[in-house]
Amino acid sequence: MVLIIAKLKVKAGLAEAFIEKTKPLIAGSNAEKGCIEYILYRNHEDSSLFHMVEKWKDMEAIKAHQAAPHYVNSGVSEFIEESEITLHDPV
Repeated sequence: MVLIIAKLKVKAGLAEAFIEKTKPLIAGSNAEKGCIEYILYRNHEDSSLFHMVEKWKDMEAIKAHQAAPHYVNSGVSEFIEESEITLHDPV
């Protein structure tokens, strides 16, 4: 299993539009064969800060996800001011 944590700072005033834009991405991702979990979380203290937490079966599933139309054509990057993405393995 591979865990991806994407820390996403959304541009000012666009948080609600960002949430709506991610809905098809989240639904499509959760339907993928190698996806275990794909959830968007919003920070309690900063409403423009989000974490996309993804659990994948393996790196091959992640590569397939990154080529999927709902990922490639999601358009969510236009809402992001800054991001930090980290990959993690269970111990």
